Amino acid sequence: MARRKFIAIAGNIGAGKTELTQFLTRKYGLTPFYEPNDENPYLEDFYKDMKTWAFRSQLFFLSRKFQLHREMDKRVEGTLLQDRTLYEDAEIFAKNLYRTRYIDKRDWQTYWSLYEGIAASLTPPDLMIYLKCPVRTLKERIRQRGRAMEQDIPTAYLKRLNDLYEEWFANWDRSPVLTLSTDKLDYIQDLVDRVDLFRRIEKHL
Repeated sequence: MARRKFIAIAGNIGAGKTELTQFLTRKYGLTPFYEPNDENPYLEDFYKDMKTWAFRSQLFFLSRKFQLHREMDKRVEGTLLQDRTLYEDAEIFAKNLYRTRYIDKRDWQTYWSLYEGIAASLTPPDLMIYLKCPVRTLKERIRQRGRAMEQDIPTAYLKRLNDLYEEWFANWDRSPVLTLSTDKLDYIQDLVDRVDLFRRIEKHL
């Protein structure tokens, strides 16, 4: 029996995580686990008033992603593909909210202690795919997909997230990382890009 493999797709809002997850799922018959945005009862309120709802929204994501990760850890075969991990929720999104004072120090210490305990108990991905994308392109993609709650996301917020991704991946050592610049990559229409993507990913499948 082939050992179960776990591939994670990481990247900012609008970087193309869900599109790539769907594309690789169709190509290789993988088992996808998607970002539970639609399940978060705080998310719409969060985008309207980040300071009031930030801690509760992030706590929901941490709890739900822990459940998803535990579910994946129970699988013994196949290749699993996750659209944004628990690690990102803490290391990127929650940390940004703390640094910009949308989460206060007391709540942050509670959150971070819980995250560290959870992260230590989980099996890390066999491969982390990092989707890099400039803020200008992120803004255009967010506009095009038309989710009402995302339309007023500040440019500065997206830039801070991009900076945190760079900071985080500079220190990530739990698995190999495959970095893709998605503003220049068109694996849907461009055959050369598609073949190159398959070649790079198949090394890990």
